[in-house]
Amino acid sequence: MLKALIIIIMGMKARKVRRESSDVEEQRPKRVAAKESMNIGDRIFLPITVQKFPSDKVEDYPSSEEEMKFLHSLELYKDPEIIVLNKPPGLPVQGGIGIKRSLDELAAKYMKYEYSEAPRLVHRLDRDCSGILVMGRTQLSASVLHSVFREKTFGTQTEDLESKKRVLQKRYWALVIGCPRRSKGLISVPLGKVVLDNGKSERITIMSDVREPSAQFAVTEYRIIGSSEKGYTWLELSPLTGRKHQLRVHCAEVLGTPIVGDYKYGWQAHRKLKHLSSSTSIVNLGARILEQEADPFSLRLGNGSISDKQPHLHLHCKEMVLPNFSLALQQARVVSGADLVHVESIKLVAPLPSHMQKSWDCLSS
Repeated sequence: MLKALIIIIMGMKARKVRRESSDVEEQRPKRVAAKESMNIGDRIFLPITVQKFPSDKVEDYPSSEEEMKFLHSLELYKDPEIIVLNKPPGLPVQGGIGIKRSLDELAAKYMKYEYSEAPRLVHRLDRDCSGILVMGRTQLSASVLHSVFREKTFGTQTEDLESKKRVLQKRYWALVIGCPRRSKGLISVPLGKVVLDNGKSERITIMSDVREPSAQFAVTEYRIIGSSEKGYTWLELSPLTGRKHQLRVHCAEVLGTPIVGDYKYGWQAHRKLKHLSSSTSIVNLGARILEQEADPFSLRLGNGSISDKQPHLHLHCKEMVLPNFSLALQQARVVSGADLVHVESIKLVAPLPSHMQKSWDCLSS
């Protein structure tokens, strides 16, 4: 029984597995870490997609022409090794407890094309974040690109980040409440996770003591793109590390300018925020209806600008520069992620989602 359970767990990502401790004081199921050991009496909760054996067929949603067209409309770039999507806000990247539809599941259904393998995730974006999402089309490309994104996440020294050529570069656009004191700068502040409400929720925050076990090195470059007399500022954010909620916390707690729509880290600023009416709301009504008709997942893509009462998160991965892995593979130059330093790069650009474009238009008028 234990051997079968281990086989099942090894066949899925650990983040989808939950453990309920045998300790009477700790009954809420918690996520299982990759190297976590089990105790006698612990119960393991697996996703509903898991049957008795890993080879069992997983229950699937029927294919839909509308869903396929929607997924294909997100495609920014495709070559023999990767597919790049412009992820819409509100659609989870990966499945899990309480998530019915996710991009990895949808890509496996609608974006295999002539390949026998389904596209694989090599990095993630928050559910409410939008923008460039890279997926590997083969096991080899996914493995190498995953190592590239992982290196970005686990880099630990400012000197290393500044001295070596960056194989991966990402630039986000964000609309924030208020305006930073400086027009540009480098944020280097460690972050860590704190558990709240007796383990029911968690939050990322600035760690004053870098010796804390949960403290992680986090660096972000920023510059002001434009500001408005209405109290908003557009920022370009370049994360040099890849920590959870890094940009959101750096904006809110370091710059003092929380991202619009980020109610987790900027709820106080939103309480004081005055509703901004838009003179273009009638003009945009027809476009909003069309967006809703082309939205098979009920993401409300036509809503959420600063002219709405409850704006959506205004954080978008707009540009990414990464190695042309397909070209490198053709030239037999790839052995590991380190070999990609001298490979020709691809620059990807993702248009703003509709709610951020409407906010841009509103502040520009």
